[in-house]
Amino acid sequence: MYTRAGCGLCDDMKTELERRGYEVREVDIDGDEDLVRKYGWDVPVVVRADGSELARHRLAAGAD
Repeated sequence: MYTRAGCGLCDDMKTELERRGYEVREVDIDGDEDLVRKYGWDVPVVVRADGSELARHRLAAGAD
């Protein structure tokens, strides 16, 4: 999950993912200039292991 410090949506997303049984690996985009350019304030972004995007900002009901 792409995130940044102080992001309330990111905290909510992590909680919901863990509640659904996902193992969450957080990547703080502020530590990488390329990720900051790519996502800016558009976090959280959840990416599956295969690189496809699962969710952005909020996790839809039934999204897996």
